[in-house]
Amino acid sequence: MTLTENIVEQIKTAMKSGDKIRLETLRSLRAGILEFEKSGIGREMTPDDEFKILNSAAKKRKDSIEQFEAVGYTDRANTERTELAIIMEFLPAQMSEDEVRAAVKELAASIGATQQSDFGKLMGAATKALKGKADGSLIQAIAKQLLSGT
Repeated sequence: MTLTENIVEQIKTAMKSGDKIRLETLRSLRAGILEFEKSGIGREMTPDDEFKILNSAAKKRKDSIEQFEAVGYTDRANTERTELAIIMEFLPAQMSEDEVRAAVKELAASIGATQQSDFGKLMGAATKALKGKADGSLIQAIAKQLLSGT
């Protein structure tokens, strides 16, 4: 089942169950898919395109959570967390911090990244290798820590 078919089926289920947050979140994902389809690219959606749409939606929720918490809107932040959890159901399982640390350490050794000036090279390799499996900000923090020697 494609992502589009899966989302359409889940929209139907959410409508029947009356789950408004899930319904709105799924509709926003569907809107992202429709936007891609009508963009005039002229090709079928690839798994990479699906990932980009989902990852973008997840990133927006994460940013919103931070902003709402900063101004004390905990109820709105909780709603965004619920939406993020729904979006994460469609994304590949994320690696733990320890798994990311081990992978970045292994990559650093394989490409010979040992100092701060190697940060760009390490980030490029790590981002490519861990795409979809780990959050970019976590990869960045671990890479900085590893190259600074702390």
